[in-house]
Amino acid sequence: MRRLILLTLVATLASPSLALAQIYVKRDERGVLVLSDQPLGEGARTFDVPRSVGVRVTRAANPSAAARYADVIEQHASRHHVRPELVRAVIQVESGFNPFARSHKGAMGLMQLMPQTAADYGVVDAFNPVENIRAGVAYLRALLDRYSGNEELALAAYNAGPGAVERYGQTVPPYRETRDYVRKVKGRTGGTLAASRAPVFVYKVVEVVDGRPIPRYSNVRPASGPYEVVRSFN
Repeated sequence: MRRLILLTLVATLASPSLALAQIYVKRDERGVLVLSDQPLGEGARTFDVPRSVGVRVTRAANPSAAARYADVIEQHASRHHVRPELVRAVIQVESGFNPFARSHKGAMGLMQLMPQTAADYGVVDAFNPVENIRAGVAYLRALLDRYSGNEELALAAYNAGPGAVERYGQTVPPYRETRDYVRKVKGRTGGTLAASRAPVFVYKVVEVVDGRPIPRYSNVRPASGPYEVVRSFN
């Protein structure tokens, strides 16, 4: 039955009548079928799409999958002082809670980490849900810090990159994809995004000097290693 459905889909997409767009189909190195309205490179198959000006492939959330990652989301959201409902909304919009999701641009996993972001946050396997959420939430926290706690700008930067937000004067870039992205995430957080200034945190790390533990304090979150948040100021 599954094969019949796939053949029917291919036959429909291959129909030459009124074709206004194309869809590209390719299996990645993990054997996952990738469909996109953008070229996927060598080896991809191309089908005409009738009566359409564009194609977008999405995947609905799996409630059991969302529940499966609840503890990991809560853990890292709490550590980085990010609203867990914001993290859940980002995952829903980015991947539909599919840990093996991969975009045609190379974004990977639940929070769709780009290769450079994954490398920056020490991710070994971006398709590992725990690693992916850890790095994705840390990156989201860094963007929130950059934009003084403004979740709308942080989300725009998560989607389009901080450079795009800077080019448009610290506003959401006028890209349809980015504005749709911010709107969808907002809709999954109860329709509100925080725009208030982020609190300033004091971080404590302990260094061992000549065999003695020496506490160090800073308002800059350590990039790695254990630390403790000892105070925050609004």
